[in-house]
Order: sequence, then structure tokens, then C-alpha cells
Amino acid sequence: MARAITRYADFWPYYLREHGKPQTRALHYAGTALTFVALAAGIAWNAWWFIAVPLAGYGFAWGAHFGVEKNRPATFTYPLWSLASDYRMFFLWLTGRLGPHLKQAGVAA
Repeated sequence: MARAITRYADFWPYYLREHGKPQTRALHYAGTALTFVALAAGIAWNAWWFIAVPLAGYGFAWGAHFGVEKNRPATFTYPLWSLASDYRMFFLWLTGRLGPHLKQAGVAA
């Protein structure tokens, strides 16, 4: 059995390696972007939209892991770190700063 990760500094590169395929990351980005859309719709129109926030985020992410990456989502073992890392990865990608993090984790951009 693999040793448990006890520090976020060790989790982050692991998280990026678990998202090694560009298609996996793209599906994560789509789901994460939709969480913001659902959140805005919930605030602007109807609270029922808030249900779509986790459905969009986890639906796209888990679909990517099971269908593209063929691995088990880190959310199952490290739920809070995974959630934080998903948004971290999204904003680093959005601002064009994800590449060095991927390289340092040993992932081809």
C-alpha cells in the first residue's frame, strides 16, 4: 500500500501527475468553469442552480479520470486538497502559469 500524503506540498505534484493527460485537464477546466456559471445562476436567478455546482465540477472531473486518465480520482482519498488543487490548477491554467508546475511534477504540458 502506498504511503499516505501528509503535506499539501507533497500532494500538489501528485495531483498534477494524476492529471497528466491534456484531455483530463481540459475536462476539469470545463467542469470548473461550469461551477462558476452555476454559482452565478444560483445567485442571480434561483437557488436550485446551486445543485449544479458539485454536479458540474465532479461530473466532468470523475468522467475524465474514469474515461480518459483511467485512474481513481484523488478526491476519494484527499477531498479538501483535491478541491483546492482543482481550482488552483484552473486558475494557473487560465493565467498561463501552469506549465512550470507541470514540468516540476514531471508532466509533459
